[in-house]
Amino acid sequence: MTTLLICVVIILSVIFIARSIRVMELISELKPKDDVQEQHKENKWNARILLLFLIVMFIYFGYQTFSYAKYLLPVSASKEGAISDKMLWINFAVIGFVFVCTQILLFWFGYRYMYQKGKKAFFFTHNNKLEFYWTAVPTVVLLGLIGYGLKVWYDIMLKPVPENKMVIEIYARQFDFTARYAGKDNQLGYAYFKLIDGPNRLGIDSTDKASHDDILTTELHLPVNQPILLKMRSQDVIHSTYMPHFRVQMNNVPGMTTQFCFTPTITTEEMRKITKNPKFDYIMVCNKVCGAAHFGMKMNVVVESPEQFNQWLGGQQTFIASMRQQKSTMAMK
Repeated sequence: MTTLLICVVIILSVIFIARSIRVMELISELKPKDDVQEQHKENKWNARILLLFLIVMFIYFGYQTFSYAKYLLPVSASKEGAISDKMLWINFAVIGFVFVCTQILLFWFGYRYMYQKGKKAFFFTHNNKLEFYWTAVPTVVLLGLIGYGLKVWYDIMLKPVPENKMVIEIYARQFDFTARYAGKDNQLGYAYFKLIDGPNRLGIDSTDKASHDDILTTELHLPVNQPILLKMRSQDVIHSTYMPHFRVQMNNVPGMTTQFCFTPTITTEEMRKITKNPKFDYIMVCNKVCGAAHFGMKMNVVVESPEQFNQWLGGQQTFIASMRQQKSTMAMK
C-alpha cells in the first residue's frame, strides 16, 4: 500500500510540474515584448553562464586533480622508474597547459563575441600566418616530446647493461611465476622446453655446469641499489612480468627470451614507512589475460639490504642439489 501511495505522489508531482511549465509558457506569450531586446538579454545571460561554467569547471578540475592524485602511480622504487615518471609528468604538464588555454579561449570567445545589435562579424576564408602558427607550434611541441621519449627509451632499454648486474630469470607458466638466480657464476644454465620433466619444471639442462649453482625460488628477493637483469621466458602462453612500483613490465613470450634491466632503490621496510602501511609488500603480477586463473598469478617481491639478501640466498638450495635430493628420494621409494 505504501509503495502504491508513493507512486501516485510521484506521478501527480510530475503532472503538476509539467502543467506549471505550460502555464509559464502561456503567460510569457501573452506579455508584450521587444524581440530584439529579449534576444539581447538572453545572449547576455548565456554569455555570463558560459563564464560561470568555466570558473566552476576549473575549480572542480583542480579539486579532482589534487583529491585523486594519491590514486595515480605509487612511489617509484627504481632508478628507471624515476626517469619514466619524469617523462609522464612532463606530458601531463603540456597536456594540462593546452587544456587550460583552449578552454579559456573557447568560453571567452562565447562571452566576448555574443550577438549585439549593430555589431557585424568579420568573415575571412584564409589566413596563411594563422595556419602556419597553428601547424608549426603543435609540430614543434610534439617533436620535442617524441625526441624526449626516444631518449628515455634509450636510457632505460638500450643503454649497456652494467657489468655488476645480477642475472635472474622469471619463468612464467599457467598460473605461477618461478624465479631462477644465476648463482655465484652469475650465468644461467641452459634450458630447453623438451627437458621439462617432473621436478625439472623449467627444463634446465643438468649437464650444463653453469646450471649447477642456479637457485629456484617462488619468492623474488632483490638487493637494494643493485642492477638487476631480468631474463623472462614462458612455458605455454604469453604472460607479462609486471611490477608497478619499479615501473617494470615485459612480456614473457613462448619460444624466446626477453629482458629488462632495472635498479631497485627503496627497500620493503622503507616503502612501508613511506606508505605508512606496515603490511605493505612489493608484488609481481601477470599483466596479460592468460587464462581462467590469471587473477591469481602473482609473486611476492622483497627488496632488502645486500647483507640480508646474501643471508637469504645462502639458505636456498641449488638446482643440482635439489635434483640429487629428489632422485635419492625417488630411489628410496
